[in-house]
This record gives sequence, structure tokens and C-alpha cells, in this order.
Amino acid sequence: MKTNELPNALVNFDQLPNSAYVRLPVMTNLYGVSATTIWRHVGAGTIPKPVKLTPRTTCWNVGEIRKALFIKE
Repeated sequence: MKTNELPNALVNFDQLPNSAYVRLPVMTNLYGVSATTIWRHVGAGTIPKPVKLTPRTTCWNVGEIRKALFIKE
């Protein structure tokens, strides 16, 4: 993937099931902020906490993201 391309999970976000997980690049594009800001909002509780799928893989649940975005609006 080129750096200026959107991740497939972001392009198809509306079709993802609530049980799906997305990684940090999707979160930064979805919220339109930097990775640092994503983590700041996670700490503040305004963005759901991610889960560790493996020691090096951190993901967010799509259903929780949708709830957080809906409440925010």
C-alpha cells in the first residue's frame, strides 16, 4: 500500500460487521487525527480502548467505534 492510499478497511468501513477489528491507520483516517491524538483520546475515554490480539497487534472493535462515533455526534 502506498502512503497516500486509504486502507481497505476504511474504504469499506460501512460494510464491516460490528465484530470486525481495525488497526491504527484506519483509526487515524476515520477520526482525521494523528496516532498521538488517537492515544490521547483513548486515555481520556472519548475513543474506545483497543484490544491486543497479539503482543504486537493492537486493534479496535468496529462496533465500539460506531457507538462512540454515534454518541459523539
